[in-house]
Amino acid sequence: MSEPVEIDVFYDYSCPYVYRATMWLRDLQAAMGDALLVNWRYFPLEQVNSAEGPDWKLWEQPDDFRSRGLAAFRGAQAARRQGDDAFIAFHRALLNARHAEGKDLGKKETLLEAAKAANLDLDQFERDLADRDLLPAIGDDYLQGRNQLGVFGVPTFVFPNGGAAYLKLNEVPSPDLALPLFEEFRQTVQARPVIEEIKRPRKPTG
Repeated sequence: MSEPVEIDVFYDYSCPYVYRATMWLRDLQAAMGDALLVNWRYFPLEQVNSAEGPDWKLWEQPDDFRSRGLAAFRGAQAARRQGDDAFIAFHRALLNARHAEGKDLGKKETLLEAAKAANLDLDQFERDLADRDLLPAIGDDYLQGRNQLGVFGVPTFVFPNGGAAYLKLNEVPSPDLALPLFEEFRQTVQARPVIEEIKRPRKPTG
């Protein structure tokens, strides 16, 4: 790969495909270093699936609103205030808590455990977590993804030329396959706009 690549990835913490994509990108970044920059962008599926009408916004709900996933995004945004490295460590820890350990994303305890695992300043994290000024950034990412890029699900990858694709991995690729898979995926999404959709049929199990 001759030039650094910067990609946006729209995500929701509840999605197992996001967890697998994150582990894949972790291995990619370990192999590529500064040649790959990933911008994680919020895309709450709770907003996508809401039946409340077009004027309802998840990120505008009061603190006592019973949400399945908003707390996780607030935690991520609070972690960002401690720097990019703090965010990615929290991001991976929270995904691991949900998908490897089965923890509840809606519980503050889960967020604090992830923050501790990421070696964040816990006092600052708790203060920032309570700050409603975190919330507009969640809406900004969602609205840009939905209204400008047509994002409909997660994870969706957006490349520098505007090529974008929703990707489902059924397992985390082995580290030796991480880079070849990325190159194939990148070439298809960026350089093959004639391909609109590829979907594998599922063989009957009965």
